[in-house]
Order: sequence, then structure tokens, then C-alpha cells
Amino acid sequence: MALAGIFLILFLPVHLTINLMLLKSDPEPFNKAARFMATFPVVRIIEILLFSAFILHIAWGILVQIQNWLARPVGYVSGNKAETTFFSKFMIWTGAAILTFLVLHFFNFFFIRLGFVKGDPEDFYSIAHNLFKIPAYNFIYLVCFLLLGLHLYHAFSSAFQTLGLNHPFWTPIVKVFSWIYSILIPLGFAAISITLWQFS
Repeated sequence: MALAGIFLILFLPVHLTINLMLLKSDPEPFNKAARFMATFPVVRIIEILLFSAFILHIAWGILVQIQNWLARPVGYVSGNKAETTFFSKFMIWTGAAILTFLVLHFFNFFFIRLGFVKGDPEDFYSIAHNLFKIPAYNFIYLVCFLLLGLHLYHAFSSAFQTLGLNHPFWTPIVKVFSWIYSILIPLGFAAISITLWQFS
């Protein structure tokens, strides 16, 4: 689960970089990048790895949460509470919100590329701009990326802990980087959403 999560974390800056092209007035750079991502063989292999990581991460996360619930089906009345952070307690719920967004995202983009949903796979720029003009879509998008930030903060630091990479010097640095990453990545996606909603 930790390794799959790290792989997904590394993918997000790539996705954000491509999405920033939506802020250009010329649709060609974004559409060209989308075509490249859809046709280049190496990218297609990475795409398979990415989907595999998503499935593994989601399935393992659900399994771990079920095991936790079964291990303690009745909550503590008082005292002796496990030392878990606010973020770790709600990982399953922030993860569920992100999954909901991914399903929506697939319908709006990936399934169009596959021909399952109506739309022009050669002009994802116009599709994205039209979607971001819908207030409800923007609201869902912004809420999901807020929850993504909460999910990322705990996921980033806990992945290193799970892999046994705790270190007196590096662990505090990883935690600081987790804060920075979990703020900047969602903020970047949110900035695109708000800009296209208000100014496109």
C-alpha cells in the first residue's frame, strides 16, 4: 500500500504540470500533451502501472480499515486510546471522496478517450473549459482536492514510516515536506479550477 501510494504521489506533479496548460489561451499545447499521453507506448505502460497502483492502494486501504474495525468493533469509553492522528482516523473517508472524484474524472475524460462516453478525444481542452464553467463541478472539484491535501499529508509521512525509513534527522524533514507537498499540489489544481471558472 505504501509503495503504491508513493507511486501515485509521484504522478500528481506530472498531472498538475499538464493541467496548467489549460490556463493558456491556445488549446494546442494541452491537446498535444493529452494526445501524447494517450498514444506514446511508454506512457501507456506507465498508465497500466498507475491503474494497478490505484486498484492496489484502494483495495489494500479498504482491507486495512476493515481489519482495524474488526480489531476494535466497540469504541473506547475513556482512556487508553490509541495514539492515532486526526488525519489517520479519517484516511478511509478522504480516500473514499478521492475515489468518487476519480470515477467522475474518468467519465469526463478517460472514458471519452475509450469511446464509452460521448465527446471529442482530440479536444480535451474545450471539454475541460466547459466543465470548469459549471459551479457544481467546481465545488466538487475543490472539496475533493481539499480532502486530497489531508490525505496526502498523512500518506506521505506514514508511507516512509511503513517502509521502516524513520530517522532522527530525515523524519522531521519528511514531515515538513509532507506539509508543503500536501498544500502546494491541491492548491495548484484548485487555482486552475478557480481561474477557469471565473475568468475563462
